[in-house]
Amino acid sequence: MAAAPTVPKLPLVAKSLIFDTASQALKIHASHPIPTPNPSKNDHLIHVKTTALCTRELLELITPGYDLGETVITAPPASPFKPGDDIHARTRPNRPGNYREYSIVRMEEMPLKPQKLNWVEAATVPMLAITAWQALFEHAGVKGLDDPNSARKRVLITAAAGGVGVWLVQLARIAGLKVVAQVGSAKNDEFVQRGEFEGMGRERGPVDIVFDLFGGKTLEDALFCVKEGGSLISIFEPPEGKRPEGLKNKGVKNEFFIITPNGQQLAEVSKLLNEGLCEVVVDSVWDFENYEKAFERLDGVHANGKVVIKVTE
Repeated sequence: MAAAPTVPKLPLVAKSLIFDTASQALKIHASHPIPTPNPSKNDHLIHVKTTALCTRELLELITPGYDLGETVITAPPASPFKPGDDIHARTRPNRPGNYREYSIVRMEEMPLKPQKLNWVEAATVPMLAITAWQALFEHAGVKGLDDPNSARKRVLITAAAGGVGVWLVQLARIAGLKVVAQVGSAKNDEFVQRGEFEGMGRERGPVDIVFDLFGGKTLEDALFCVKEGGSLISIFEPPEGKRPEGLKNKGVKNEFFIITPNGQQLAEVSKLLNEGLCEVVVDSVWDFENYEKAFERLDGVHANGKVVIKVTE
């Protein structure tokens, strides 16, 4: 029988980015106690390598960074993962995020890291890819990557060059759907330009499914593009509130949803990445101490891909 992996001696404290209630701002704590995993909750103590940021995380009074690439340090007895495994994950927002050297990830949140990706690339995947997967296969009714009905369906993806849009374009094309992409500019929209590229307009004719990734007026216009009996899925706001007065496309399924972290779905995406069928987009990479500049990058310009923090070497 092979010997169990040796757990390295752990520090009592480590570096962490934490919301400071006194100053109402994020601050680096150089000596914050490392978290204690609860085996009964399938907790794994992990050593964080990278984390990817989202703009809205600045509004949360907690440690940011819910997408991450990491190495398992300790695992509960029933876990399929073992110390030393390289994984990536999207953790649930009801717990502190992962902008810290040590964190907790639960078994149902993580698969092994794709072998073809480095740590920076691995952190960009979870939130974007899982959101796209759930939009397509849970909410839009597409029956997996090999659905025989996909070839007959035409889908419109708004904000197709954005983070979730890039993943929806890739997954939809792998599934055999005909993709119509709506973008603000063709410049640098490499993934979008590989397939059918159209500006959104009512004269283009109705589609079977619309994925709204932008909201507002774009969502309102998108309602005109869905054929009767079709679906409109939004990750930005509930579509029904944007339905124009007198719109006649009856029987349209409208849904709004928020991502649920799911390690099994992320594992399916990891297979596609290892097979070279999907690609990731990294906007920029920042050191741990440069969190203010990293969030400025998210807020000040239209980031082309994910903004990633190198937490540890």
